Amino acid sequence: MSGYVRDMALQAREAQAAIAVLHPDERRALIGRMGDEIGRGTATILQANTQDIARAREAGIGTAMLDRLLLDEPRLLAIADALREIAAQPDPLGEVTRRETRPNGIVIERQRVPLGLIAMIYEARPNVTADAAALCLKAGNAVLLRGGSEARNSNAAIAECLHAALRAQELPEAAVSLVADPAREHVLELLQLSDLVDLAIPRGGESLIRFVAEHARVPVIKHYKGVCHLYVDAAADVERALDLLVDGKASRPGVCNAVETLLVHRDIAARFLPRALSLLARNGVETRGCDRTRLQSAYAGVEVKPADEADFDAEYLDLIIAARVVDSLDDALAHIARHGSDHTEVIATEDGAAAEAFVRGTRSSAVMVNASSRFNDGGELGLGAEIGISTTRLHAYGPMGAESLTIERFVVRGEGQVRHPGSRLRT
Repeated sequence: MSGYVRDMALQAREAQAAIAVLHPDERRALIGRMGDEIGRGTATILQANTQDIARAREAGIGTAMLDRLLLDEPRLLAIADALREIAAQPDPLGEVTRRETRPNGIVIERQRVPLGLIAMIYEARPNVTADAAALCLKAGNAVLLRGGSEARNSNAAIAECLHAALRAQELPEAAVSLVADPAREHVLELLQLSDLVDLAIPRGGESLIRFVAEHARVPVIKHYKGVCHLYVDAAADVERALDLLVDGKASRPGVCNAVETLLVHRDIAARFLPRALSLLARNGVETRGCDRTRLQSAYAGVEVKPADEADFDAEYLDLIIAARVVDSLDDALAHIARHGSDHTEVIATEDGAAAEAFVRGTRSSAVMVNASSRFNDGGELGLGAEIGISTTRLHAYGPMGAESLTIERFVVRGEGQVRHPGSRLRT
């Protein structure tokens, strides 16, 4: 190994101690200043992003990744606002989540403390550079950022804004360290640093996440893909269900919380599907359906391609959706259990009992009742931003905000209690 990343991790580990001991107001001011610096650096960041976009187009990068890579003034404004929202949130460090007094008088507390050094490995999304840094710092951690080569100019420009805020508060820049060299050997080196890195979070395509999970010697939070379902129940309000479908599939198809599969109860299929298929087509969405779905397409006057089982496993990240008519809510749940990825499931129904059965019957990180799948997002769920959406049932599940980047420890307060009274050694 070159030692390049190890040296960076050592410096970041030392810097983390300085972040962890800051007063909450100081961390709040730091993250707010980072948002301000991104606002001031808008022109520089957009110029860097233009270079990345041009290079990505020359390389033939697909539409979904280009959309994730693209920055414009509204998106940069949203990034800066997200940092300010994170800054304003309650500080998670030192929070006592549970306290009890034992019969012997000792007081036992569960207290939130930082994880330590977080490694963030991601593709195409320059906003992650800012979001991950702010969330890690809010929780008293340092972060090692390794973005994809396709966003290297954008990531560097954003990182410089974050470093400017650290310098202004006389804090070590190493608390937010960007691995600028795109060589894959540095990712491998990073994943072996079990003595320095406390957690690795990959964010990107399924191949990246599997690569990280297979090569890491450090703990990994995984999110392989988002195969999200909308189930339209027999008792659904058709107009409401249509809104959920279009927003979930067509508003931004290249994101992990977009709907990829539509399930429709047979009792409402004749009323819902012709309108749904027509509406999807008008929004440029290609539908791949089961035989019963294709039968309804004749009434919509649109073509529906035949779907096979692989279509129901697919995360399209594009204007494509798979559709199936099911005989019951139980059949919908069985389909989700077989094809889902534990990300987001949606039910459209006016039947409260059906809604609760759906909530109980799914195990995904977020379940929506008459609400769009697009709300499974840290900002929309009140976290300010997210460092990722965990579909790993360990430590954190669903969108991860600052609180998910802490761990609880025990603090025991006593007045001289000993476990074995009278056992003091005599000389």
